[in-house]
Amino acid sequence: MPKRILTGTVTSDKNEQTVTVSVERRFKHPVLKKIIRKSKKYRAHDPKNSFKEGDQVRIQECAPVSKSKRWEVLVA
Repeated sequence: MPKRILTGTVTSDKNEQTVTVSVERRFKHPVLKKIIRKSKKYRAHDPKNSFKEGDQVRIQECAPVSKSKRWEVLVA
């Protein structure tokens, strides 16, 4: 099964080798028929600490790195 790849914005880079990425998705509400924006935060592994707050990044699923990290940052 292929690994999911998401695109989002780095919202925090305070932890060592970790970035918090906010991923926004848009969809049409089934009853109201209007476009709704929802966002979710993912903690991703960044081994070189190369990404800073505000950067656009792509993250990919991976094996668990720690208790909360299940994603890794793809190098562009």
